[in-house]
Amino acid sequence: MKRCSRLFLAILLLTTVAAAKTAPKMSNADCLACHNDPTLTKDENGKPVSLHVDEAKFKGSVHSVFGCTGCHTDIKAFPHDPPPAKPVCATCHADQQAAYEHGIHAKSAAAGNSNVAKCQDCHGSVHELVPASDPKSKVARANIPQTCGNCHGQNLVMASSGVSSAPFTSYQDSVHGKAVKGGSGAAAVCTDCHGKHDILGAGDPKSPIAKLNVPATCAQCHDSVKQEYMQSTHGQAITRGNWQAPVCTDCHGIHTIKAPNDPKSAVASANVQNTCGSCHASVKLSSEFGVAGGRVSSYLSSYHGMAQKVGSSTVANCASCHGVHNIRPSSDPRSTINHANLAKTCGQCHPGANEKFIAFRVHQDGTAKADFGSKLIAMISKFYIWMIIAVIGGMLVHNLVIFRKKLILHRIGQPRILFRMTLAQRIQHLTLLTSFIVLVLTGFALRYPSSWLAVAFINETVRRIVHRTAGVVLIAVSLYHVWYLLATQDGRQLLKDMLPDWKDVTDARDAFRYYLGYSEQRPLFRRFTYAEKAEYWALIWGVFVMAATGLIAWFKVGIGDRVPGYWVDVALTIHWYEAILATLAIVVWHFYGVIIDPDTYPMNWAWFDGKMSIENYEHEHPLDMLAIEKAAGKQEEAEPLETGQEQGETTASRK
Repeated sequence: MKRCSRLFLAILLLTTVAAAKTAPKMSNADCLACHNDPTLTKDENGKPVSLHVDEAKFKGSVHSVFGCTGCHTDIKAFPHDPPPAKPVCATCHADQQAAYEHGIHAKSAAAGNSNVAKCQDCHGSVHELVPASDPKSKVARANIPQTCGNCHGQNLVMASSGVSSAPFTSYQDSVHGKAVKGGSGAAAVCTDCHGKHDILGAGDPKSPIAKLNVPATCAQCHDSVKQEYMQSTHGQAITRGNWQAPVCTDCHGIHTIKAPNDPKSAVASANVQNTCGSCHASVKLSSEFGVAGGRVSSYLSSYHGMAQKVGSSTVANCASCHGVHNIRPSSDPRSTINHANLAKTCGQCHPGANEKFIAFRVHQDGTAKADFGSKLIAMISKFYIWMIIAVIGGMLVHNLVIFRKKLILHRIGQPRILFRMTLAQRIQHLTLLTSFIVLVLTGFALRYPSSWLAVAFINETVRRIVHRTAGVVLIAVSLYHVWYLLATQDGRQLLKDMLPDWKDVTDARDAFRYYLGYSEQRPLFRRFTYAEKAEYWALIWGVFVMAATGLIAWFKVGIGDRVPGYWVDVALTIHWYEAILATLAIVVWHFYGVIIDPDTYPMNWAWFDGKMSIENYEHEHPLDMLAIEKAAGKQEEAEPLETGQEQGETTASRK
């Protein structure tokens, strides 16, 4: 009985296997009978996923020559139970898959990044995939930048990988990107430089964009340039493994490469000295590799450099003399700056250049070299520096002595008995003036650390202490002034006279009419003119703003704990621009009124001793009758005394 059962099972198994082998495979038509339905979906993680296969597009794809079951090998019949596994591209494309596994995309996916590119992201749907030679293919040469840009041009996608999307944007604006957009089939696209499936990071020595490999990568299109470059001093350094030597991308840019005639290009004529200077102005280059330093600064000191600064488009730059890709040391007979070739090199701009002409030094560094000409130039330079100091210094001292005497004579030339400013007001004014000037100098020293202002304050610590001390003094004198206005009789009168009113508006109108020649009547001012009132209230506003923003900047840590962080940045911005506004207002407005005005020049001495002459005051403030009458009374009292003194002196002289 057992034997019969075993025999029956064996026969049944063999029959089933034979039936499976002889059963026909499902045809593409069988599959498309269902999958050509656009509404066909399946549920995956709670979301509907389309199972639609467009029959027309599939028939036009490279995979149409294969049966569906060639990739979906686990499908035997319908319905598919259990659900079939996703096909693996590596089944047919093992070499490409192996290359992909070595690239940064696969490594990033292995690290848990789900936003990395996979086969279909670059090549498109497997059911619609067309050959790369087809213009509609996502990997057709003209479409590669956009295909890569689908990820690399999206900020949100790249942010998860810690990579910027800027390179893609830069490429689009580059000479390569513009050429591709223009229909060029030869311009470099992403895969030409980065590779296709085995894309490696720049830090990988095997990467085509690793620094030492860049010349070979660019040589795929620019082989003749590479041949020149590899024989140059830069190329030889790269051959020796010196990664600090410049390669193509150091001069031309990486994704931002532009045509040499583009003004924005790093190798445009106007920008060459900056590009070369990024290395040759470096102290490290001269200290570590023995390359002569100061070449950029000495070029800029020469005629060529000065002409280049003012925008000359024809003046010689670094490449004009040293070459472009064929740069060699002057000791090399093939170098364009070798002594034997200098006349020819200079002759490009200076026809007829000869041995005497090339004796002229291009890099005017002003230092003494071994040759007689350099020593002579250095001696002449020193002589003239001391000559300038002595002659101009002597002229300055001479004029200051004369100017001082004339100022004194002008000050005592007219009897000044009318008091314009009291002692308390003069002290406040002088304290305000001094603290303001110190604040301006120390503040601008911070903004321009390489200027003489920064040097004048020794270092940042000294500058900071002086600036803050002056700020405290300014705030203190301002608070005292408020007390002065409220608590003293002179202060209350000052405040009353400083209040603006409608007459100030009409005075301003009449002043413009008079000074522009539309009226013969000069406006009559009271104790303070509309201009003086405007300046006074602007000063109060400026002090308040500068003090508030300055204190925020000073105590930014404590304040930053209580308010949004951008408050400090806003305060610093206001502090800077208010400082510019206040400084220019003092120079343009206040200094004009007290120094430059022809009616006042060379100076209104009221700030010094508080006095003005009656004649000058009547001319400037004819409606301030109280002050004028008071001063006139003093003058009348003084005149008889002066007459008596004169008579006494006359009698004494007669005796």
